[in-house]
Amino acid sequence: MTDTKWIADELKRNLARANASGRAAGRSEPRATRARYDARNERIVVEMKNGCVFAFPPALAQGLAGATPKALGRIEVTPKGTGLHWPLLDADLSVPDLVAGIFGSSAWMRELGRRGGAVRSTAKASAARENGRKGGRPAASSTKRRVPVAA
Repeated sequence: MTDTKWIADELKRNLARANASGRAAGRSEPRATRARYDARNERIVVEMKNGCVFAFPPALAQGLAGATPKALGRIEVTPKGTGLHWPLLDADLSVPDLVAGIFGSSAWMRELGRRGGAVRSTAKASAARENGRKGGRPAASSTKRRVPVAA
């Protein structure tokens, strides 16, 4: 084997593995065929290759929060259906990540979680007042509850 022949052979093997991996991913991963902004319901609607429809509010997604309906309405689906692109916002999201509930980077998801924990509701305010009357939030139990197992 010449010095460069092994490189060509290795590239052929890697290309074959990559093609097989891509075909397998195309059969198992969620792929979009079409996407649109539903202004009436304030949702991004993604139609999937398998016939399912997935929708989410743009406020959840990194790069889409606070965007105008016009900007949200310009959505491009990547050729393989693995991504969505908003050219007017320079925003890109992964279809498999969206279906898995991942709407942006780790930092974005942490911020969403932080904001979710800060939600104020009548029930939450009532529970806080009740805990305050009792001297504060109850301490975590130090003993684990055991569930009997049937023999």
